[in-house]
Amino acid sequence: MLGSCSHVLTGTWTVQKYETLKPGEKGVTLSNIGTITFQNNGNGEKNISYALFDLVREDNLPFKWTSFDSYITIESENSEFAKLWIVTKSKRKAQVWKTTDGANEVKVLELVK
Repeated sequence: MLGSCSHVLTGTWTVQKYETLKPGEKGVTLSNIGTITFQNNGNGEKNISYALFDLVREDNLPFKWTSFDSYITIESENSEFAKLWIVTKSKRKAQVWKTTDGANEVKVLELVK
């Protein structure tokens, strides 16, 4: 079910920042790694590409998404972005989402239109 913030998400967003944080370790920040498109029908497309430690990663797979209150769920095979995200900032032109692996790792996703 698409929630009340679904209309704000609809469209193509640039992944301005994708950050991985762990307590006591230096974080990894990637900038401008591609786009994510959200469609009104709960489908979407990712066009993501980045290099990390000489390893190139690409994520161009379709996905399904839902939103409810301050949460976004992305479902996609073999994708770093397939998670339950907590929306910490939701504006028409800027979004900030956070998620955790349940242990010590936090991922931050900043999207801009």
